[in-house]
Amino acid sequence: MSEFWLISAPGDKENLQALERMNIVTSKSNLSHNTKFAIPDFKVGTLDSLVGLSDELGKLDTFAESLIKRMAQSVVEVMEDSKGKVHENLLANGGLKEKMKCLKIDLTSFVTHFEWDMAKYPAKQPLVIVVDTLAKQLAQIETDLKSRTAAYSVLKANLENLEKKSTGNLFTRTLSDIVSKEDFVLDSEYLITLLVIVPKSSYVQWQKTYESLSDMVVPRSTKLIAEDNEGGLFTVTLFRKVIEDFKVKAKENKFIVREFYYDEKEIKREREEMTRLLSDKKQQYQTSCVALKKGSATYRDHKVKVTPLGNPARPAAGQTDRESEGEGEGPLLRWLKVNFSEAFIAWIHIKALRVFVESVLRYGLPVNFQAVLLQPHKKSATKRLREVLNSVFRHLDEVAAASILDASVEIPGLQLSTQDYFPYVYFQIDLSLLD
Repeated sequence: MSEFWLISAPGDKENLQALERMNIVTSKSNLSHNTKFAIPDFKVGTLDSLVGLSDELGKLDTFAESLIKRMAQSVVEVMEDSKGKVHENLLANGGLKEKMKCLKIDLTSFVTHFEWDMAKYPAKQPLVIVVDTLAKQLAQIETDLKSRTAAYSVLKANLENLEKKSTGNLFTRTLSDIVSKEDFVLDSEYLITLLVIVPKSSYVQWQKTYESLSDMVVPRSTKLIAEDNEGGLFTVTLFRKVIEDFKVKAKENKFIVREFYYDEKEIKREREEMTRLLSDKKQQYQTSCVALKKGSATYRDHKVKVTPLGNPARPAAGQTDRESEGEGEGPLLRWLKVNFSEAFIAWIHIKALRVFVESVLRYGLPVNFQAVLLQPHKKSATKRLREVLNSVFRHLDEVAAASILDASVEIPGLQLSTQDYFPYVYFQIDLSLLD
């Protein structure tokens, strides 16, 4: 399971024996794997300040968990083509002993081998300063996350808008990746080339009649340059003065003239814009992205079934150049990995602080408690595990222990619901960040 229970009990002889009984029972019954959870001795300050910190840490805990879940989801979105590798990028690097800082540490290993980072969060500082440091760190990460993901969303939206132009049938899609300069009569004062969409069932009729649809149609000037499931795109060259008459006669025969005039500069601009957006989007994930030819009409990720004809050198829409992928990471994915790790490590430090503060408030001064991390072996065992803990530590708070059996009993002074309150200090750590 990816769920952990972080609990604490007083550190006196009686309760240490209770912890030992808990370890024996949970081990024999195969309920959970238990390890000590080391928390340093902090400067306690006043109990009033601890009460305020308890509330602040609760809010910070919720915020941190929400933040790392959003970052995990952002990794999923950026790695849309490699979602199977998402968990490989959700790590807590540099969070253990100095000699292990270069290793890739999975989240479970970090939690089960947790060590307080004295360099980043000095335990000798007042608790309020430690909490403030964590809060500012997470707030800065969230600010950066918002700006970076917003920029990525704009990039995706612009790309999707362009990609929409490359989908659909011959009536609506862009033609810039289908036509070529050779398909048209250009720079002529008298002649013009039109594009006509002809249903597949009418190909023969078109070939027989297009020259007679109007006067001044150039004989044998038609050519099929592309087709989809519904029809084909034909060229036809005629004199400019009969354009309107030709359109009317063509429509009467169910041949539709597509409004398109070849503009080399506009076509080049559209192709380059698509290529740039594809490259920018891919580079957010990986720096060595798909190698697109400059000015290519390749529209990656959208395979539109329109087949250009008569020019083998011209790529079909959706046809991709050979990919050449390196192993470098793009800036957004790299930032997400580094800062997810930072935020996750901060979150577990917040959990440790919550255990410390709640233990002092619950068990009093001087500070003397033992924190233990439990990892339930399976979901079905959690109810039995809870019963064992409530039985072992019932003596710590008889009212709370009784209220677990009767949810209608209210514990004066507690803001938590009775379902969240137990005789021992308890906090959950759930590593199911993508659920």
